[in-house]
Amino acid sequence: MTKRILVGGVPVGGGAPVSIQSMTNTPTEDVEATVAQIRRLAAAGCEIVRVAVPNMAAAKAVGAIREQIDLPLVVDIHFNYKLALECIEAGADKVRINPGNIGEPQQVKAVADACARKNIPIRIGVNGGSLEKPLLAQYGGVTPQAMVDSAFGHIALLNRYDFDDICISLKSSHVSTTMQAYQLMSRQSDYPLHLGVTEAGTKRMGTLKSAAGIGGLLGLGIGDTLRVTLTAEPVEEVYAAKDILKAVGLRRDGPDLIACPTCGRTKIDLIPLAQAVEERLKDVKKPITVAVMGCVVNGPGEAAAADVGIAGGNGFGILFRHGEVLKKVPQEALLDELMQLIDEIP
Repeated sequence: MTKRILVGGVPVGGGAPVSIQSMTNTPTEDVEATVAQIRRLAAAGCEIVRVAVPNMAAAKAVGAIREQIDLPLVVDIHFNYKLALECIEAGADKVRINPGNIGEPQQVKAVADACARKNIPIRIGVNGGSLEKPLLAQYGGVTPQAMVDSAFGHIALLNRYDFDDICISLKSSHVSTTMQAYQLMSRQSDYPLHLGVTEAGTKRMGTLKSAAGIGGLLGLGIGDTLRVTLTAEPVEEVYAAKDILKAVGLRRDGPDLIACPTCGRTKIDLIPLAQAVEERLKDVKKPITVAVMGCVVNGPGEAAAADVGIAGGNGFGILFRHGEVLKKVPQEALLDELMQLIDEIP
């Protein structure tokens, strides 16, 4: 089991539930726009939010943002240790930084000491696209072991100043490299791990890559918090993260929809029906399993584990609960009858 850190009031590691993160894409110095986006992320289910801090104007906005939001706030710093110090004093809940990139040892010490005084953890963010040149030369390019070695190099810098309140990420845009790096790290340390496939892409392919990489690692018991990175609105990252956690069985904070892939026995236009059920379920918070099946003969039995379900026949359909047929209804009434049945579940 990994060690536990606290990001604001959210525990990460040590057996805590896997938390969902995202990052704003507004100019951080635009406090009003950034706060509004963070509130949308929170409403979607985000639990930790990160903002970019590329300059002092952004750093000076952190305090005003922190005062207006409820989510723990992570600041993303590159190279300039003074930005980190400004954000720490302004109330940031975590700092994402690579100690080896912020200058002289005394500058690393200044950040470590400031975080220690405020009990703020640091995430060391190793990225395959920005590995140190000596490691690239040693390993002949970006490899999982090169990424792990980079992480341990940064850890050593912080440990030199008695700082060990650390979280690690090892992100690559290649799913297999990412997965192997995290597996290596999990065998060699007990630091909590922040999962992600970086630069994953647009909503469709980015979600698929993230589901494969992040979901695969979670299925192996690896990972304590995650961010799905998408070239899309940030709330889409949160929805994708929630779906990944549900798919691997780590969240039951809403319905789980199962549906058959259709075959030659299907006598109902199942694809739009399943899509309509999925849309209607967005407002349902009950942790139930709902089945949409295409065959009244085999459907109830194949979906016997579902709390409720529907199956289509030729001009009619059936409602069932845990495989037991409840009644037969016209096809056009199936969706409404299903939703009524769900409403009756306590």
